[in-house]
Amino acid sequence: MSDMKWNDQAEKALAVLNKGAFLTTAHDGKTNTMTISWGSLGFVWRRPIFTVLVRPSRHTFGIIEKSGEFTVTIPLEDMQQALALCGSKSGRDLDKFAAAGIKTLPGRTGNTPVIDCAGFHYECRVIYKQAMNPANADAEVDATCYATGDHHVMYYGEIVAVYSK
Repeated sequence: MSDMKWNDQAEKALAVLNKGAFLTTAHDGKTNTMTISWGSLGFVWRRPIFTVLVRPSRHTFGIIEKSGEFTVTIPLEDMQQALALCGSKSGRDLDKFAAAGIKTLPGRTGNTPVIDCAGFHYECRVIYKQAMNPANADAEVDATCYATGDHHVMYYGEIVAVYSK
């Protein structure tokens, strides 16, 4: 594992994120991961921030609400089958790790692990969250991305560790 600065590989990380990454969270002996392809890296409140979006209907939502932390693993190897499973099945119904054949490594700073793969690993502590207000959304975005009304909560995670494997 090689330590990195939060923005060392930002362009590459964001290009891969668009194809799929793992958002993982853990609390009270429960760990879940889900696939994300939306998010952003930036600098807010004098801190490096990874912003992720999670719908309240997702199993991950309840866990991240309790834990206040998450990790993002951006794989640099072919993990499309695992990403597809983790993006289409709920951790309420099965052990995604076993079903997808993925393993975890302990996080360095918190209780949430990272996915064991070649890639970039961001450990984040939630410092702000905001539920989307549909009245503030562009009409086309709201119609195409939120037809069922299941609007995301945006989590701003201070990046407390970042490294590559």
